Amino acid sequence: MTVHAEHRHQAILRRVREEGSLRVSDFAAELGVSPVTVRRDVEILADRGLVARVHGGAVLPETWAETAGAEAGPVASARGRERVIGLIVPSADYYYPEVIKGAREAAATRNVRLVLDISGYDADEERAQVERMIGDGIDGLLVVPTGPRGWYEELPVPVVIVERRPEADEVVGIDHVVSDHVHGARLAVRHLVEVGRRRLVLLVRGTSPTAQWIIEGFEGAVRAAGLEAPLPASVLDIPDTGPGRPEYDGPFEELLDAVADGRVDAVIAHPDKEALALLRRLRARSVQVPGDVAIVAYDDEVAGLADIPLSAIAPAKHEVGASAVELLVRRLDQPDAPRHRLFVLPQLRARSSSGD
Repeated sequence: MTVHAEHRHQAILRRVREEGSLRVSDFAAELGVSPVTVRRDVEILADRGLVARVHGGAVLPETWAETAGAEAGPVASARGRERVIGLIVPSADYYYPEVIKGAREAAATRNVRLVLDISGYDADEERAQVERMIGDGIDGLLVVPTGPRGWYEELPVPVVIVERRPEADEVVGIDHVVSDHVHGARLAVRHLVEVGRRRLVLLVRGTSPTAQWIIEGFEGAVRAAGLEAPLPASVLDIPDTGPGRPEYDGPFEELLDAVADGRVDAVIAHPDKEALALLRRLRARSVQVPGDVAIVAYDDEVAGLADIPLSAIAPAKHEVGASAVELLVRRLDQPDAPRHRLFVLPQLRARSSSGD
C-alpha cells in the first residue's frame, strides 16, 4: 500500500511527539518505504521547524535546543527555536495578497515560518485546512473565517481572527485584527462633503463580508453631516449576478438616471469592480466625472488604474497582516495576557475622480 507524503509527515510527527525521537531506518521499515524517502520527509519537516534533524533520525525541536549546545552551531540552534504559524485566507487574487505579504514579512523578522492555505470561501474546506495544519504541528493560527467562528476558541493552539469583526455575543473571545471599515466609510463621506458634494449615494455589493460596516459608517456620516437622502434609498445593493441581469443592472440604471437629473452628485462604490463598472456606464452617457458626479471607490485594489483615476478608501492590508503576526507571536509568548481587538484605520487616496 502506498503511503502518501502528507500521511508520512503526520506519522513522523506523531512518533516524535509520543516517543521524543525517531530513527529513520526503523521507521522506514515500519512504513515499507526506503530510508531515503523518510530522510527527505524529515528534512521537509525540519525546514518547517516541526522537528530537528539528528544523525540517523529526528527529535523534538525543544529537545534539540536544550541538548545540542555549542556544538550544534548557530543554524541548528535557530532552527530548533523556529515557530510555525498557519495563515488561511479566502482568496489570493483580490484584497488578500497584501495581507499575506504583510504577514510573511513580519513572520520573517520574527524567525517564524508562515504556512499558507486558501479556503475559497468554503467553510468546510476551511475547517479541513485548520485540522490539517494542527495535525502538522503548527504553533498558532491566523485565519479569515468564512463560516461560523465560535469553534476556533476550542482549538489547541492560539488563534487570531483577521479581517472579521468580533461577534456581538462573544464573551471570552479571541484576538482580532481588522480594518475599521466603519471609519473608512466615514472618511469617504467627509472627503466628498469637503469638496462640496451634498447628494451622496452608496453603491455596494451587499454580499461582501465588509458591506454591513461600510453601510453603517456611510449612514452615520451622512446623518452627522446633516445631508438629506437624494433617493428613496441612498444605499443601492448590487448582487453578485453580474451585468445583463435586471437585478444587477437595475440599481445602476436608477443611479445613472438620478445623476443625469442632478439628484446625485457623488457616489461611494464598493468594491473597486463596481466603481469601475459605474465609471464606464457614466462615460457611455457622456456624464462628466468629476464635473457632474464624483466617485470614491472602496478597497483600492485597481481604482488608481482607471482611465480617470478613482479616489479610493484603502484599507491598510499590509499592516493588518503584519499586526496579526505580531499579535499571535505575543500570544504565544504570553498565553495569559489580556485579549486584544485591534482596529486598523483605512486611508483616503484622493485622485481625479473626486476633483481633489
